[in-house]
Amino acid sequence: MPGSTVTRGAPDPTAAREVPDPRRWLILAIASAAQFLAVLDLIAVTIAFPAIGQDFAPAPAAALSWVLNGYTVVLAALLVPAGRLADEAGRRRCFLVGMVLFGLASAACGAAPTLTLLIVARVVQGVAAAVLIPTSLSLALPAFPARERATAVGAWTAVSAVAASSGPVIGGLLAAVDWRLIFLINVPVVLLAVVAGVRLLPRSVRGPRQALDLPGTALVLVCVGALVTAFVEAPEWGYTAPATLAVLAAGVLAGVLGVRHVRRAEQPVVHPALFRTPGFTPATLGLLGYFVAYGAMMLAASLLFTDVWHYPVRTAGLAMAPWPLTVLVVSAVSGRIVAAVGNRGTAVIGALCFVAAALWWSVLAGDGSGGTHYATRFLPGLLLAGCGTGLYQPVMFAATGSLPSGQLSLGSGVLMVSRQAGTALGVAVLIAAMGGQQHPELGALRGGWIIAAVTSAGAVVAALALGRDGQPRQ
Repeated sequence: MPGSTVTRGAPDPTAAREVPDPRRWLILAIASAAQFLAVLDLIAVTIAFPAIGQDFAPAPAAALSWVLNGYTVVLAALLVPAGRLADEAGRRRCFLVGMVLFGLASAACGAAPTLTLLIVARVVQGVAAAVLIPTSLSLALPAFPARERATAVGAWTAVSAVAASSGPVIGGLLAAVDWRLIFLINVPVVLLAVVAGVRLLPRSVRGPRQALDLPGTALVLVCVGALVTAFVEAPEWGYTAPATLAVLAAGVLAGVLGVRHVRRAEQPVVHPALFRTPGFTPATLGLLGYFVAYGAMMLAASLLFTDVWHYPVRTAGLAMAPWPLTVLVVSAVSGRIVAAVGNRGTAVIGALCFVAAALWWSVLAGDGSGGTHYATRFLPGLLLAGCGTGLYQPVMFAATGSLPSGQLSLGSGVLMVSRQAGTALGVAVLIAAMGGQQHPELGALRGGWIIAAVTSAGAVVAALALGRDGQPRQ
């Protein structure tokens, strides 16, 4: 198959195995390490942002924001082209190159003497993460037989959720010593992952080269990059500011032209047939709705702790810990739940848990200083959110398992765009609901949770579009 990646002297490794690869859990651990670092650096730096600003004072806030946004925007924009490249050039090769580049960029971030060099290094980090994220799951899945894939994706999802949810904790602890440690701590992890990857990851060869779709690639970059830029910059620029509307319009126009292009091109960067793969379109739309809710809920919870209950940053981070801990527990049994009630049932239950968590907080989260309010009014919502994460994400991300062998990384990249764009949109929507307040009141946070409940309900609808085995309903 054009663009496929195969193991030298072995059957196609992306076919569902009947005999498990004895190295499969080690391969998953290496892939998950890359996913953990890429997600952690997205979240932890947010907590260290004030310390970075103090070191580079009196740098303008608009310039400082690109320490965060340079990584976010570049990561989202490059996920699809990077996934296509990995499928054609070899996933193992791209993964290892991405890990080395991520390590070098992390070291450069930690040593950056000026704000400009820090931003440049963060952009390079985003490029590396865009290569790592779509290849991590597509490298690991082929090592597992079909009956174990739900469990494998559950474990991979749990690692991602733990990275996101523990980001405030790890970022706060490291930033209290020196914010540069957030980047420098990546270097030894990268070294271990590269050494292990060279020894354990399946060797692959280039698939037959296809013509590079330069217009399609450019339109994807402009569409995703402009839309995510509009989402993340709207709070700073203003939601109706000419710059925001112009960038948003450019993204929408590029998207329309991109859809038209891929329908006519012989070898488009994203073939329309990808979305005709059973279960893939519901997964793409469902993850978008889910992560809009996720972004809004995560930020609203953090603001409740710090601005309403006046928790210190470290305490606020620890208060979020039940979410990732619940994900770990639920993900460990997600394969059994899928076997009992099917993919559709599992995803519906997970999305309903997310709806319930958002509604719980919108009704019961109260003023005060926390204390018993946390245990009785907030903790149940965290547990529900953890259950939802551990059940919904594995089923939807497992949709890549039904893709043709030569499109695993590309499909993973598309799903990751839903994650990145959805999270950025969720944060932007919450900030809009807050009316631009730097220190929001409880009422504004409740509005964000209601919005999260609505978008989670959209994730329920997407889950209902699946059949019991993850295929579309007939």
